[in-house]
Amino acid sequence: MQAVKRFEPEKGFRFATYAMWWIKAAIQEYILRSWSLVKLGTTANQKKLFFNLRKTKSKISAMEEGDLRPDQVKIIARRLGVTEQDVVDLNRRLRGDVSLNAPIREEGGSGEWQDRLVDEISDQETRLAESEESDNRRKALGASLSVLNDRERRIFEARRLADDPITLGDLASEFGVSRERVRQIEVRAFEKVQRAVKTRVAAIETWTPLSVH
Repeated sequence: MQAVKRFEPEKGFRFATYAMWWIKAAIQEYILRSWSLVKLGTTANQKKLFFNLRKTKSKISAMEEGDLRPDQVKIIARRLGVTEQDVVDLNRRLRGDVSLNAPIREEGGSGEWQDRLVDEISDQETRLAESEESDNRRKALGASLSVLNDRERRIFEARRLADDPITLGDLASEFGVSRERVRQIEVRAFEKVQRAVKTRVAAIETWTPLSVH
């Protein structure tokens, strides 16, 4: 269909020859998109590497299944006009997709490949402890604001808790004082809240519920 739409007979080429080019291009696009579960890049250089890597490897006698040697990578990258990292990555991926449920050894009893994957996520107990600690600190902060007077609280929240902090100049205009005075109040308010938070967190962490008999 692409050939029918784009064919220009006045250029002197046979329609069958022109159509063959489009058919081949469509087949290559399909192979590139569907040969692996992992999507490959589709830039011109990456396509060229995908369809020419095996042929280029055979020309330099680099048909072993493992990783290419650095000198072989350089040669292939230079011949195909791609980066060395592209050559390394695609050579590894051309070995095919491997199931994580596949046994490590054929004789069995050695477990599956997924058993060797490292779980970077902390265990449930650790996550629960971290969540409780975060909740405790948030509650302590909320309660600790009560140690501030109205002006201190307004400045502290505007400068330390707001997503878009208010400038010293704007707060100075609001309260009719100098920018330096606002800065001093902010520092003092922060120190008061910091002491109160530490005290409350320590009390929460050391508190033990009474046993119910």
